[in-house]
Amino acid sequence: MNLTNHFLLALPTLHQDYFAATLTYICEHSDDGAMGFVVNRPSDVSVLELLNELNLNPSRHWVDHPVIAGGPVSTDRGFMLFAGEDTYDSSLAVTDGVHLTSALESLRAVANDEGPERFMIALGYAGWQGGQLESEIARNVWLTVEADPTVLFDQPFDQRLDAAAGLLGIDLSLVSPEAGHS
Repeated sequence: MNLTNHFLLALPTLHQDYFAATLTYICEHSDDGAMGFVVNRPSDVSVLELLNELNLNPSRHWVDHPVIAGGPVSTDRGFMLFAGEDTYDSSLAVTDGVHLTSALESLRAVANDEGPERFMIALGYAGWQGGQLESEIARNVWLTVEADPTVLFDQPFDQRLDAAAGLLGIDLSLVSPEAGHS
């Protein structure tokens, strides 16, 4: 099972967990583990504030563009998920059209309005050790579906989880918080 470029949809069984009601995008998955970002949880920090803190002199239009709380691991590290063909130093191609980077030059490009049109900046990430994610899926913690860039970059944050559930043809509000096995 390789879940790179897939969404993890938190099932209601996670109601009191960090990942309750989250949509997580998996950027890398191998036998060694998995890495991804919660993509439906905006933080209280705007892109403008972050870029100002880094002394990058951004334009004010970033004030309404939030940084996302990407996950509970390394919350002081910044990452950028972006769509397009441009790449930056140390970019990881998740797919042909979606990339991940932690390079400062990507933030400099955003500050100068030369960056990609479709992007998210995240503080922190979600990580799993080898076999951990597979075990959680077997325990009915997550639903998975291949990611759709429209859901990832174009949907409002509060609609992303439902939009991803729609890719599976389900309504998460109708899913029981009790896991069942046959």
